[in-house]
Amino acid sequence: MKRVNHTSSHLGGFSSGASLGGKVSRYRDKQNIYTQGEPAETLFYIQKGGVRLSTRRNNRPAVTAILGVGDFFGELCLADYPLRMSTAVALTASSIRVIKKEKMLQLIRRSNKTSNSLVAHLLSSVMKYRDQVADLLTFSAEQRLAHVLLQLAHLGRNGGAVAEIPFLSHRVLAQMVGTTRQRVNGFMNRFRKHGFINYDGGIEVHPSLGEVLRTR
Repeated sequence: MKRVNHTSSHLGGFSSGASLGGKVSRYRDKQNIYTQGEPAETLFYIQKGGVRLSTRRNNRPAVTAILGVGDFFGELCLADYPLRMSTAVALTASSIRVIKKEKMLQLIRRSNKTSNSLVAHLLSSVMKYRDQVADLLTFSAEQRLAHVLLQLAHLGRNGGAVAEIPFLSHRVLAQMVGTTRQRVNGFMNRFRKHGFINYDGGIEVHPSLGEVLRTR
């Protein structure tokens, strides 16, 4: 089956990320990028890989977003939030552009096509994050797993081509979803039985998996 390339950005003109400035940092699988409560002086743009955001309340972590290629995170620093509101961890080996707050504000203040596109994307990113938080708080464990797989494959609810993501153990998926490995095993078997996913070295994710999210 053909593997879909997800290295292109939602931003079109920012596909390489170079025009955003900053520098590209490479993170290992499960490497911490920043921790909730740390000073917020930079934002990030994912060029390869994926990132999990989680927030700790009452000493319990809750996953609030799963991000992929073309997504920004850490944008709240632009609204003068002095501290990180979440913890960011690389889901797989990732290449992420780190951009200083001042540099991004300079780009935004330029009244041209590039800055307008950037502002529109940042606003879209904030709305997407808001919607993801709402979904993850109301989804069942099975729906959270489907959501994670679709996000890693960069497939929206409304379809797209079949995509392949690196193989992740059920233990890792359980940690991401906030459930047990046994339940993840059951959900994955059910997804495969219905043709939503397939194993072929990695995990092939079919856009029909989005049906799970629409079942309330």
